[in-house]
Amino acid sequence: QVQLVESGGGLVQPGGSLRLSCAASGSGFSIYAMNWYRQAPGKQRELVATITSAPRTNYADSGKGRFTISRDNAKNTVYLQMNSLKLEDTAVYYCNTLGPSWARGDYWGQGTQVTVSS
Repeated sequence: QVQLVESGGGLVQPGGSLRLSCAASGSGFSIYAMNWYRQAPGKQRELVATITSAPRTNYADSGKGRFTISRDNAKNTVYLQMNSLKLEDTAVYYCNTLGPSWARGDYWGQGTQVTVSS
């Protein structure tokens, strides 16, 4: 079992920055990929960024050049640094993983609200 707890959301003005954190419980964090998703009101949940164990990163076009995903395996934590935030970045942000091979599942955190507003 993997439990995920996000933090770091809040209210920010356009052009501002936020760093989201997602802490994972359990063993094997360093060997599995982590994802950040977001869901805006009335829209489907969308993948924002992925980081593998290598680590390699991948970003949706909406966040390229503005968002950076990173991980600290010593802290079992993945981060999403968001810069130059736009109104359309307003959403609930979730971290997600399939977990290690011995506890494979579709794990989600509770989400953290990011609101970009002037």
